[in-house]
Amino acid sequence: MTPEPRTTPAQPAPIPAADERQRPDPGGYATRALDRAFKANLARMTAGIPPAGLTSVYFEWLSHLALSPGKQVELAEKCLRKSTRFAQYAGRLALNPATPACIEPMPQDRRFRDDAWQQWPYNLIHQSFLLTQQWWHNATTEVEGVSPARERVINFVTRQLLDHASPSNIPWLNPEIAQATLDSCGGNLVNGWQNFLEDCERTASGKLPVGAEAFRLGEQLAATPGKVVYRNHLIELIQYAPTTRQVQAEPVLIVPAWIMKYYVLDLTPGKSLVEYLVDQGHTVFMISWRNPGSEDRDLSMDDYRRLGPMAALDVVTEITGSHRVHGVGYCLGGTLLCIAAAAMARDGDDRLATLTTLATQVDFTEAGELMLFTGESQVAFLEDMMWDRGYLDGAQMAGAFQILRSNDLVWSRMVRDYLLGQRQPMNALMAWNADSTRLPYRMHSEYLRQLFLDNDLASGRYQVDHRPVAVQDIRAPIFAVGTTSDHVAPWQSVYKIHLLTDADEVTFLLTSGGHNAGIVSEPDHPTRRYRLRTQHQGERYLDPQTWLQSTPEQAGSWWPAWQQWLVEHSSGRSAPPPLGGDRFPALEDAPGRYVRIS
Repeated sequence: MTPEPRTTPAQPAPIPAADERQRPDPGGYATRALDRAFKANLARMTAGIPPAGLTSVYFEWLSHLALSPGKQVELAEKCLRKSTRFAQYAGRLALNPATPACIEPMPQDRRFRDDAWQQWPYNLIHQSFLLTQQWWHNATTEVEGVSPARERVINFVTRQLLDHASPSNIPWLNPEIAQATLDSCGGNLVNGWQNFLEDCERTASGKLPVGAEAFRLGEQLAATPGKVVYRNHLIELIQYAPTTRQVQAEPVLIVPAWIMKYYVLDLTPGKSLVEYLVDQGHTVFMISWRNPGSEDRDLSMDDYRRLGPMAALDVVTEITGSHRVHGVGYCLGGTLLCIAAAAMARDGDDRLATLTTLATQVDFTEAGELMLFTGESQVAFLEDMMWDRGYLDGAQMAGAFQILRSNDLVWSRMVRDYLLGQRQPMNALMAWNADSTRLPYRMHSEYLRQLFLDNDLASGRYQVDHRPVAVQDIRAPIFAVGTTSDHVAPWQSVYKIHLLTDADEVTFLLTSGGHNAGIVSEPDHPTRRYRLRTQHQGERYLDPQTWLQSTPEQAGSWWPAWQQWLVEHSSGRSAPPPLGGDRFPALEDAPGRYVRIS
């Protein structure tokens, strides 16, 4: 296969008239445009959450609860028991200030850990809140007639409302804020107000958060030496300079997600997966996605496949002379790589020596709390919000992820920055996280509908070149990585790769950490642990819980274990290939220009 010219922007494939589904007749176009404009502006005020969908969920819950007298009796009984329990606790507390709490927060709830919350009256305040929160959990779950999906939505939204009203967020109910105000004579509130104004000014002017300017691309971030050796309309391909005399014969091609910038995998020296692989003797190529604008509204998922991993694969094999390549995909990039691998397997293209997926889902039936934002009502609302601009703004996507962990990412930050008047020091991962990207209208709509809503890929209905592809066709050895605290791609969902492929072997690794921090797991990280097991074709399937209980935990980073796996699936060592070579001379130094588009 011959790669397309590097200097001519590749155009998206011809497509039908945009959004036929929402144009019932020519005469209704003007009214539909009015609906779109109204909903687009409404969506920006509601952070992309559709009021109609949310209202219908609450109405359904209330209707079924109203028709469940037994559940009502149960809730009344729980209310009485919790009130009695709280009254007894208050009585014992009056006699003995060291009385143990009557309810403990969840392990991940750090709001009330400070010793000041154990003093009167703050102990009564936070204990009352936790009991109330527990009662609402009971009220929004196990209501007969409410579907599990709707139940998760109502429980999640109610939890968000309660978190908003937490005493930790109210200055006069939070002892830490009260003490800081007394100690500084109100200086914390003055500092907090200045922090708030500064953040507002930076947001309005499109600047990065405070401290992010200290992390510069090509210096502190994305600093591994390399060259941009190929460019089309959608990607730049970076080839990294070797640091060893010999390298593994098969190169590594990394396909990152385009939801954020690629350099989470080339973060800082010492915390860069790219740097680690290069130092271990691998030839590494990285796709750097272009940040799309309004003119790219009609880029499709297949355009991303064709102009992304497929174009890069042609260039990598041409430069290195190796017919076989280790494919690595992260998050959404891993999903795209699996689609490409399935299409390649269907068509007899055997250039993938192995397939590694990092925090990647191919079956979306259990996609975690992110599924709460991908119902039909939500997707239609997002489509209206994207329609006028032609893309989903990165800040809107980041907001959805923050809501999943609102206590850690929203409320605790507001308390620290604006009420305690403190600033959390910026680090490289935070600076990367603030460097958001946009998502084209058509691609994001196809992704949400075909993968999240309809689960076409896992069901064998997803089409490439007008024919369906099946993950089952992939025969290359697979190495799948999940993380224990992943709110985007829960590890149990990532584990489903075992059920979807007939590969000769599937190695699954579960590491501690979250969706990003668990993947950025340098070898000297002090707290990382992982579990690893390989399942060969013909062996009996282990369900996730059995796998977890029967797979021993090991201390340390997962990077060396994976790197050793790559070596075992390589054919030997050879001299490093040239950087680009005659056919693809270097265009510029890494990290290139696409990553700098804001």
